Amino acid sequence: MNDANFKKSTAREYFESIVIAVILALFIRTFVVQAFKIPTGSMEPNLLVGDHLLVNKFVFGPTSGDAERGLLPMRAVNRGDIVVFKYPEEPDRDFIKRVIGLPGETLEVRQRQVLINGEALVEPYAHFLFPVGTDEGGFDVRSRYGPVTVPEGHVFAMGDNRDNSQDSRYWGFLPLSYVKGRALMVYWSFEAPAGSNPVTGFFSGTRWSRMFHQIR
Repeated sequence: MNDANFKKSTAREYFESIVIAVILALFIRTFVVQAFKIPTGSMEPNLLVGDHLLVNKFVFGPTSGDAERGLLPMRAVNRGDIVVFKYPEEPDRDFIKRVIGLPGETLEVRQRQVLINGEALVEPYAHFLFPVGTDEGGFDVRSRYGPVTVPEGHVFAMGDNRDNSQDSRYWGFLPLSYVKGRALMVYWSFEAPAGSNPVTGFFSGTRWSRMFHQIR
């Protein structure tokens, strides 16, 4: 093989490797995992503004039957799952909330307490600015809502920071077809210190204790 043919073969191998790498990266991002950054405090204190998450897009994927569901790590959306989804009122935007009500269930908020089918839901993850048992009266959905029945093909999603969350109490039921995936872990968390420069600010602003924090 002469030098010209050798260089051509080497260049082709590099090109093919790059193309394959790009295709795999696009496949992984589209079907397996996606990065997501927490933009607001609606999930505090469990998820903080500046948390960067990995979202499992594979777990809620459609399957063709029981055999496939048994072999692959896929399942239905469950209560308590923290999910990233297309915001129903602006599908180009992604939101993150916790699934509270499932299809067919009756949900009510009474004095900040969530009731599912008439029974109080135990929610150790929920945070309130005002204690459970208080009621502002009127039409404040933070303290009273429903009862409503979650329709088939939908869920009811709420933020953990209950008194500071724009969620299903305001914009309605979440179509399951809008769910992109389940929040998996925090791979990086950052809050820029005031007046810091880009180099030193990276180290002082990184919340090292939240690195690789598993989301529950």
